[in-house]
Amino acid sequence: MIDVARLAGVSQQTVSRVLNGNVYVSKELRERVEQAVRHLGYRPNKSARALVTNETMHLGVITAGTAQYGPSHALFGVALQARNRGYATSLVSLEDANRANMREALDHLLADGVDGIIVLAPTAAAADATESLDARVPLVMFQPGAVDSLHTVSHDEMLGARIATQHLVELGHPTVHHLAGPTGWLASEARIEGWRTTLGAAGKVAVEPRRGDWSAASGYTVGLGMLQQDKPTAVFVANDQMALGLLKAAAELGVRVPEELSVIGFDDIPEAQYFCPSLTTMRLDFDEVGRRCVDRVINLIRHGEYFSQPVVAPFLVPRASTAAHGEGRVSSSTIAETIN
Repeated sequence: MIDVARLAGVSQQTVSRVLNGNVYVSKELRERVEQAVRHLGYRPNKSARALVTNETMHLGVITAGTAQYGPSHALFGVALQARNRGYATSLVSLEDANRANMREALDHLLADGVDGIIVLAPTAAAADATESLDARVPLVMFQPGAVDSLHTVSHDEMLGARIATQHLVELGHPTVHHLAGPTGWLASEARIEGWRTTLGAAGKVAVEPRRGDWSAASGYTVGLGMLQQDKPTAVFVANDQMALGLLKAAAELGVRVPEELSVIGFDDIPEAQYFCPSLTTMRLDFDEVGRRCVDRVINLIRHGEYFSQPVVAPFLVPRASTAAHGEGRVSSSTIAETIN
């Protein structure tokens, strides 16, 4: 750092401010320091920094359910933002986020000397376990459907479900059926509540939702029963993978989408635009959730507080799998007239 300061013609304090991302450094000084850093190949010594700041520059991350699109992309956002903020990460992945496993994961990370912990396990069991355990360091949890607070970062899952359901209501469908996620997932329950609330406000009947397990296979299996027994004209599906399975079931049963059945998904996975037909869905910025988790826990580490932000809001991505009720339908009398 002394060499960088000498080459840039600034104080060591200015070099420290630039390396720590302090905004109160002029552009001209910042450029001089950064040029000197590049010229000398300087790399900050994290061990030395830890001695001065009493921080290890190390965050712990506990995950469950990362086989699903949302948690996996939130994890990517955490890793990227942590690196951008100068922190390393240690990951503990759980198959079952129960109290005993959560306690073991916390103890493991605390033994590693982490400065803070992020929990990406969006299930009711994980939320209950986290609330009842003393982490002894700042902890932040991604909690879908929750209120954004000191220790939680959230998507507005209910708003997303309301927008999706309202879109189908406004297309004139008599009601909207729901293919829900599995029991115990916070996102499942929030999306059911948003769907049911919207139908109630519109004066429409909410048929008991059918549940899948987030997979396309479950969407197909559950979708076959739904289409044959309930005969819906519109279905709000709790994620895009199950919507893919439902589209396959519709194709096998000869139900045309969107002429006879409108389908809307949730998440906007990259493949959604290539479904046949392309899938109308709700887009959620899971990477942003991960970034906010990192910023939140670092603020807690350094200042013991957080700056309030609006909950990450989803938005509708309309594509070819939804249409106005009756649009493209051909009545039996019209078919008979055409044949005659």
